Amino acid sequence: MNGCLVLAATPMGEVLDASERLRTALATADVVAAEDTRRTRHLAAALGVTITGRVVSFYDQVETTRLPGLVEDVANGKTVLLVTDAGMPSVSDPGYRLVAACVERDLPVTCLPGPSAVTTALALSGVPVERFCFDGFPPRKQGPRRAWLETLRTEARACVFFEAPHRLADCLADAVEVLGGDRRGAVCRELTKTYEEVRRGTLAELAEWAVDGARGEITVVLEGARPVAARPEDLVAVVEQLVAEGARLKDACADVATDGVSKREVYEAVLAARRT
Repeated sequence: MNGCLVLAATPMGEVLDASERLRTALATADVVAAEDTRRTRHLAAALGVTITGRVVSFYDQVETTRLPGLVEDVANGKTVLLVTDAGMPSVSDPGYRLVAACVERDLPVTCLPGPSAVTTALALSGVPVERFCFDGFPPRKQGPRRAWLETLRTEARACVFFEAPHRLADCLADAVEVLGGDRRGAVCRELTKTYEEVRRGTLAELAEWAVDGARGEITVVLEGARPVAARPEDLVAVVEQLVAEGARLKDACADVATDGVSKREVYEAVLAARRT
């Protein structure tokens, strides 16, 4: 028996983004677990594919009850294909519990790569994204949302998250208050669809634009916090600690000097501190 759970990314809007492997999987899987069975059948029809396996719904409200049966299907040698409405399963969509359950049973799990709003938005954002974090959906209420934004105040990585269109303006207004209006970002709307739109600018500019309202699926990218330049006096304590551990003063100053602060500036700051 060669059962397997297969996670497959589905198009976010443009049907032609579907991979040939997705077409084959839809046509041959023994079981298709779909977040919305109607949308999955419509997708298959648009791709010219006939689903021959059993189709079952697998969304948040039924995930717990459906899970044991799907795990048993895999254990009994069946191929279970998991798809959501758009993008990659388990990324803010149903899926991770099923993956975890199969992993716990030591059952095969694989993935058919494909469209993802997260990576698409990062690529289009225009801000540095060599390192990034994904935060799903922000809290709905202002207090918890501001607390979440506080955690990003010094976060050096770019942050990408989803937001409901009717909460976007409030979220960006809070971001201006907490993170400052000068931090850059991008709001990506309806990615790969007919009315795709990417708004780039400072948080202040994006917040002003969002006041008029936005529609569709929203993905937001925030620039990471920029490093704060060190001051010579901020490095004095580190130097003194090294000296206390046996280092020569000049060597310690050289060790803690940065691109923005020379070892001479550090040395003079240490001498000044010792005179006070």
